[in-house]
Amino acid sequence: MNDKIDFLDRIRNIGISFSEFNNKANELAKEPIEAIVDSHQKLLHGFTQLNQRRTARILKSYKVSEEVTQAIQNIETPQTWLIITEDWCGDSAQNVPYLFRMSDLNPNIELKIIYRDEHLDIIDKYPTNGGRGIPKIIGFDSDGNELFQWGPRPEVAKQMVKEWKESGLKKEEFNEKLHLWYGKDRGKTFVKEFIGLL
Repeated sequence: MNDKIDFLDRIRNIGISFSEFNNKANELAKEPIEAIVDSHQKLLHGFTQLNQRRTARILKSYKVSEEVTQAIQNIETPQTWLIITEDWCGDSAQNVPYLFRMSDLNPNIELKIIYRDEHLDIIDKYPTNGGRGIPKIIGFDSDGNELFQWGPRPEVAKQMVKEWKESGLKKEEFNEKLHLWYGKDRGKTFVKEFIGLL
């Protein structure tokens, strides 16, 4: 029995495609927020709605460069790219659509998404500073060997958030600054960083 292959098989069985994930999130975002009683769930629902607008904008506007296309098409053996996330995750909405566009360029790449909160045993294999930060992106070869890990945000954004936290900014304040940065960056930092992993 090969534990790595068993784990890869499990991921491929429980994971869903980006399109399935996006469609589910779109359906959820359409549900009236007034019907939600729990205040925390209401907050998450608002994030999901906002993230679907972010995702739609990126999918509409992002064109993969020739350089990135070449790097993706150079992958000659099968790979599985696992994304661990949730639809309310802002960092996910700002990065994962770029990954989807890239993965779509090569039939050797299988993109699978799993929901973090349904699979805590899996996210706990890939902690960020001891926590369950998302999104986490992990690449595997066909034997289940890990090829790379990325997440939950670009290195420069990690550093900015660290500095903002240390300066005493509240989460709402630094999140606003972070998403302004994402909007100006338009995926350039993520794409460059990710391609560097391949």
